[in-house]
Amino acid sequence: AVRAGADLLGSIWVVDPDGRLGPEADAALADAADVAALHLLTARTAADLARRQRGDLLRRLLADPASAAIVAPQLGLSVDAPVAVAAFIVAFGDPDGVVAAHAAARFTDLVSLHCEAHLGRHGCALIDGTVYALLPARPSASHRDLVADIARRAQRALRMPIRGGLGSRVGGLRAAAASRQDADVVLRVLAAQPGEPEEPRVAAIDEVRASATLAELARAVTATPRLREGAGPAIRRYDAEHGTAYAGTLRAYLDANSDVATAAGRLNVHPNTCRYRLARAQEICGLRLANPDERLLLWLQLRLGDELGL
Repeated sequence: AVRAGADLLGSIWVVDPDGRLGPEADAALADAADVAALHLLTARTAADLARRQRGDLLRRLLADPASAAIVAPQLGLSVDAPVAVAAFIVAFGDPDGVVAAHAAARFTDLVSLHCEAHLGRHGCALIDGTVYALLPARPSASHRDLVADIARRAQRALRMPIRGGLGSRVGGLRAAAASRQDADVVLRVLAAQPGEPEEPRVAAIDEVRASATLAELARAVTATPRLREGAGPAIRRYDAEHGTAYAGTLRAYLDANSDVATAAGRLNVHPNTCRYRLARAQEICGLRLANPDERLLLWLQLRLGDELGL
């Protein structure tokens, strides 16, 4: 073993098919391991320094798009090179804890290594707990597959749930920040979706664009008073006060494209129970489900209720 203290750096192997090597060979290997450790530490330090420098360049690029002309040659890219930004996060219960910080640092190294192996050394940075990677567009490279592969390997290595988001492909480094925003939106959408704990959750912006647009819509209309009035908030308040499930029934009905049988199946109730709840909900809040505008507004209020604080 080649070690630096308790840290395992690698190993040296010797094939001895005839069993002729004696104790002096063990001593020679031990001496060689010490020398190898010095070389590996030197190489690691140089690689870590270069990786940190590229990370700093990526941070600068994402924070200041105007710096693209300065950053591009240092990253080995053209200013107009098409790129995409991927974002990864360790979905840890205590994101500010020591264990989470250590996992994030290890995760950053893992993402850097995989991106360098597939696409070259173009920058990977840990920013506020999220690992960002700059992915140059290559004809033979599938960024979506790379993001999924990194997430799978990281989840197996760290034994922690991983989420990965891929932003849109943009036409140059000056627009990398926009791709990063897309990747962040993907992570937020994935955080709100159920998934299997043993599998990482990964998506590209095109896969969740509808959900992402609704999330942005919720933030944009938060200050719209009329969205906080009407049937949606009223039925949610009624449920909270009486322990009923009318809002959930309405949401299932609208999600099922007004198909009672499908809604009842999703709610695991009899169709007649679903019909009764729908009729009762309309009585309680004066709702007219036959009116398409009222259905649309109600669905938005029920769909975005948590984001709007309704």
